[in-house]
Amino acid sequence: MRKFFQEIKADLKFKTAGPGQKLSEPSRVPKEKPKTDAAPKPRQAPTDEAQMAAAAALARMELKGKAKALSSHDAIKNQVRKELLAEAAASEKGLPAEEKDIPSPESGGAAAAPSVSGVYFVCPLTGAVVRKDEKEKHLREAIQAYFSVDPVAASIMEIHTFNRDRERVRVGVETMAKYLDNIYLHPEEEKYRKIKLQNKVFQERISCLEGTHRFFQAVGFETRTLPVPGQGKKETSTTEEFYVLKEEMLSRLEDLKDYKEQLLSSEPVRAQLDRQLCVFKPSPEAARFELPNDFYNLTAEEIKREQRLRTEAVEKASMLRTRAMREKEEQREMRKYNYTLLRVRFPDGYILQGTFYARESLSALYSFVREALRDDWLPFELLGPGGLKLTDENLAFNECGLVPSALLSLAWDAAVMADIQAAEEEQPPSPLKPELLARVQTLS
Repeated sequence: MRKFFQEIKADLKFKTAGPGQKLSEPSRVPKEKPKTDAAPKPRQAPTDEAQMAAAAALARMELKGKAKALSSHDAIKNQVRKELLAEAAASEKGLPAEEKDIPSPESGGAAAAPSVSGVYFVCPLTGAVVRKDEKEKHLREAIQAYFSVDPVAASIMEIHTFNRDRERVRVGVETMAKYLDNIYLHPEEEKYRKIKLQNKVFQERISCLEGTHRFFQAVGFETRTLPVPGQGKKETSTTEEFYVLKEEMLSRLEDLKDYKEQLLSSEPVRAQLDRQLCVFKPSPEAARFELPNDFYNLTAEEIKREQRLRTEAVEKASMLRTRAMREKEEQREMRKYNYTLLRVRFPDGYILQGTFYARESLSALYSFVREALRDDWLPFELLGPGGLKLTDENLAFNECGLVPSALLSLAWDAAVMADIQAAEEEQPPSPLKPELLARVQTLS
């Protein structure tokens, strides 16, 4: 009872105001907190379900609004927002910021799992699928192994593949072809069958290129040290190294001609981008993407710095810059992405996913979808975010705002589908090929 009166007295004292003073609201009276020695309870981390629900809601919000393809400016902004949500969730769980992308058994980690594990390529020589960072090493090993099969072809692969300066390669290859052509046209002339290694033209155009020496050895040249007469009367002759064509090659002049043609017509050996085709069951998570760093033309440190700077300046920049300036900035931003992960949702809800170069044209995506259809003759069109029709197949993905990821929708030709239904023929449960449906996955 005594405690009750003390509380009433304190309340009345708080309400009493002096002259010119405003009465305070009773509801704002701070209540005395009971003293305790117990440590404050740590803030409870959001559950995995709550994080997944938040990500799904964010994805749905991103699809609403303007009926046009997302600009790169918006795409980057959305990606930054996702990264900040993930970072906030990681910090609440007591994880370092650097480990926010690494799933752990304790935290479940399913919500932060990447949509793809990386970017992969297919070696044209071995058919092996390798990661992007292992591509060049694998190509070198494959070409090296090919020397035991065809040393001439392998050396030509080296020349065209591992020398980055295409103009220097062109000049060097044309000079080498000229050497072979002179031998083929003038086999009786001994001077054409010898190439001085210290010759200025040879050093500047050929010797500097990787693979050229192995080519000369493969087509029948051998290294010899030959005397070179002095220039003056009193000067004694010296010796220098030459490539000299073996005598037996004079009876195989047609082979030399073929080698010359191969050298001139060959192209660099390039690993092909693996689409990593996947088919998913209908899922509300279709618009949610978690991309690995392989998709960015930046280092991990640069990505984090870009994200931090963009969260500080993106709103201010969008208000102060003109439309032309923003469009120019968007084009510059688009060049930061080498690849894009695209999903196409069919009318029945199934989702087709593939990896593409950011600068590939829409025609590549149309071909990708068509190859996955049971009946590839069925006409369709693709709709971008916001329902924008993507009809110009010559446009690149980065020109349409479809990088570094996007969810598109497929729509059938209404007239054709009406004719099919009027025929009253039994239709398959899905337009996708049976072999693709046999390995359908659940999008987590």
